[in-house]
Order: sequence, then C-alpha cells, then structure tokens
Amino acid sequence: MVSDVLVLGADQTRSILARVDLSDACATALIELSRGGVSAPARGVALTPDGAMLGSMPGYVPGLGLAAKLVTMSPVPGRPGRSLHNGVVAQFDVEDGRLTALVDAQSITAVRTAMAATLAMRAIGPANPTKIAVVGSGVQARAQIELLTEVACPVVVGARDASAAGRLAELHPQGSVDTIEAAVRGADVVLCCTGASSPVVDRSWLADGVYVSSVGGSHGCPELDAETIADASVCAEWPGSVTEPPPVGAPELQGLDPSEVISLGALLDPSDPQSVMEPGAAITVFKSTGHAALDVAAASVVVAFARENGIGVTIPF
Repeated sequence: MVSDVLVLGADQTRSILARVDLSDACATALIELSRGGVSAPARGVALTPDGAMLGSMPGYVPGLGLAAKLVTMSPVPGRPGRSLHNGVVAQFDVEDGRLTALVDAQSITAVRTAMAATLAMRAIGPANPTKIAVVGSGVQARAQIELLTEVACPVVVGARDASAAGRLAELHPQGSVDTIEAAVRGADVVLCCTGASSPVVDRSWLADGVYVSSVGGSHGCPELDAETIADASVCAEWPGSVTEPPPVGAPELQGLDPSEVISLGALLDPSDPQSVMEPGAAITVFKSTGHAALDVAAASVVVAFARENGIGVTIPF
C-alpha cells in the first residue's frame, strides 16, 4: 500500500513549534498516562562503544495518535556534558497503520520536554515567582527560556559557558547571567536543562519552598544531588522513572519507594484525588526522563498545523 507521507525537516518543525501551543496536548497525554490509557513500552536503548545512545520510543495516546521516536544522543568529544541529538518522529494512522508523517525529533524533544517542566511548574511551583534560575545553555535551556518570555519576573541563566548563557538570557525581557550557584541562590524556581555528568545543583544553594525541575541526565548521570531528592516531594512523568534502571529511569530516583513519587498527570487531572502534592517537604521536584506520550502529543499538533497551512513536502512511500 502506497501512502502519502508528510516530511517536516528541522527548520520547518522549529518554525511550527514557535507558532503553536503544546500545553493542552501535553497535559492530555500526561493525564492519560497517569490514568493508564497510554500504550507505550519503556524506552529501548542501544549503546555504542563510543558512548552514543539510540533510543526507541513508540506510543499510543487516545485522541492524539500513534507514533514512534528514534533519537540518537552522542557525546561531543572534548566537551563533557555536551551531546548531539538527532532523529525522527514517525506518525502512523491509528486505523490502518500507514506511515503518515516524519518529523524532526530534536525540535520535538526540546519543546515537549520544556512544556512538561512548565506544566509541572504551573501545577506545583509558586503562583508568583520572584526569580527563576535556568541552569544550562544548550538547546534544552533555550527551549525552556522561550516558554518563559511572558513570565513577569527576572530569569537568571547559570551555565559553564558564559557567552552562550548571555545569548540565551537576551531572549527574556528580564534576563541576566551569573554563575550557576549565584543564579540558583534566592530563586524560587530552578529549571535544570543540562547534559550533566555530575550534579549541577547543590542542596545548600536551594531555599526551602523552591520548585526544581530536572530534565537532564539522559546518559544515566544525576543532575540533582542526593540531598535535594531526600528533602523533596517528587513528581515524574511515569512510574518507570523510579523502577527502570538508567538511562531509561532517572538516576536520582533509584531506590525510592515508587508510591512516594506522584505522577505529573495526576497533578494535572482535577478528577484525580492525588491532584495536590503532599505538604511537609522542604522543596518540590519534577524529575523528567521523557516519555513517548509527549512525543505523540507534540507530533500530533505539529503535523495538524503543517497540513492546515501547507507546510512540508509530501512523498509517496
């Protein structure tokens, strides 16, 4: 059977993502995930001797579709903590299984990850933050800052690369640059977006009541220290963040009782009795490992927009 397949390259995918809002689709995917409506196995991972990783992430989300992401993460020689991400999200017809679209995976991954952290911040972070610290200066940090441009408080970027941090800080009307420690101290929201090879935030830098998100650690290295997790109420996208070993699960959450880690979807679901974090913890943490449900959600929005606006190339396949 020949299928007409829509192909969206990196530039086209980025352009669409800058014009659409993923919040509703990502929230729907996370809620369905917490309710058990999503069909998705744990991410499959293949590793090369040089440290590159190929991840496979298929998933079905009711109302949003069927898709699979293949993405590579390759270390940059001589630059510890830096990695290159490349890949594709393939969308399929739910009824007959035809391939319907191929979309750039790096762009999808960056924005859907930043959106998950933003949804968690809205759910469990301070209602009116006075200072937001973004830790990192790469693609993921940029995607996060672009979702903060309308937040009316200072955003301080802390990173090892001061020049790259400066370029990112310019994206926010109240952006500035400092060391990682100085950026984090005094912040009531801390958003970690690094390819960490060791923890980038120390518990002693964090004020009580702070909200922390961590979306790094794809290669199985912790982005947050053990003391931060010990003092925190924790939420994550899925139970496998705790029960699966790294790099599929989160290195910071290994050994925790899975029942003590609430799903982000439950926090977003007003009908769920767990839609409020338990009081008493000094800080709240959202630890992301990524999930196929979010890729399905983001791809559904991007492909629908592309078809409605005549963007991309259609090829027979």
